[in-house]
Amino acid sequence: MNNGLEDVVAAETVLSDVRGAVGQLIIRGYPLSALAGHWTFEQTAHLLFTDFFADLPDAAEFAARLGAARVDVFERTQELLGPMSKLPAYDGMRAAMAMLPDDTALPDALRLLAAPAVFLPALIRMQAGDEAIEPSANAGHAADVIRMLGRSDGARALDTYLVTVSDHGLNASTFAARVVASTQAGLTSSVLAGLGALKGPLHGGAPGPVIDMLDAIAEEGDSARWIDRALDKGERLMGFGHRIYRTRDPRTDALKAALRSFGGVDARLRFAESVEQAALDALHRRKPDRVLETNVEFYTALLLEAAGFPKHAFTGVFAMGRVAGWLAHAREQALTGRLIRPASRYVEALTKDAA
Repeated sequence: MNNGLEDVVAAETVLSDVRGAVGQLIIRGYPLSALAGHWTFEQTAHLLFTDFFADLPDAAEFAARLGAARVDVFERTQELLGPMSKLPAYDGMRAAMAMLPDDTALPDALRLLAAPAVFLPALIRMQAGDEAIEPSANAGHAADVIRMLGRSDGARALDTYLVTVSDHGLNASTFAARVVASTQAGLTSSVLAGLGALKGPLHGGAPGPVIDMLDAIAEEGDSARWIDRALDKGERLMGFGHRIYRTRDPRTDALKAALRSFGGVDARLRFAESVEQAALDALHRRKPDRVLETNVEFYTALLLEAAGFPKHAFTGVFAMGRVAGWLAHAREQALTGRLIRPASRYVEALTKDAA
């Protein structure tokens, strides 16, 4: 038995390959470096959906239909947003998505792909006392998210982020989505399973605490001293280490490059780079037997902060990108896989006397 299913192959997939030993991420045959910063999120989602929907249009028409799906989702659920805004943003987004039709056709997939991009900015604004901004069918996906958030800068960087996190092997949330899809449930059910798994702090909840760490270090004014004290207390440094990668997370540099497209972030970025180096120096010195390199969360936090997302919404933005992978994996599992039903090992006494 491998606890946590470590090294257990549970599916065959054409979607992505995480090559942890060499620090590579391959998405449908393309290295991440060929996609991030070069392809739009719509193009990447279209790539992931290829072969899983019989009526999949070309990439340009797919992008147009996704724009229309954002409008459709908003119109279907506008009256729900008020009650959902009373919940934390992630919970409200998840609850609103649960109201969408649960089927397996392309229109259902497009609505689910659109939904986080519609709901999250609306809930963020409503919780701040502002009105939700309706989506535009004619805008690019990331550009529309920035517009619905009430911002004007950051569409290109957000687009790169969404591409970067669109798929990443058989991670916890993707596996959860595939388990549900293996029962022949609808796509909404699979996506809700992914959302539930992503909410856990061991999977999708760490970018926000990166901001807390950076702010605490800035207040103290001495990176090395703060980091040493945290490590002395056995605390984890947010944004470092990964379950799979044995070297630097390949998504890190793509996000760092995208972050430079913002105006006015140079000082914050230089400070973060100095903290990153101090953390890596301390980790390599104190834990030489472990591979603890910068992971995707470190520069994710800075990018989403610059784009105007509050840190409590960072996991929701992660879901905005990862939903493309969940949907593709759900379709792949339903079309090519079996019902997922692993065995367990019973460890209690075999028999007990009746009372």
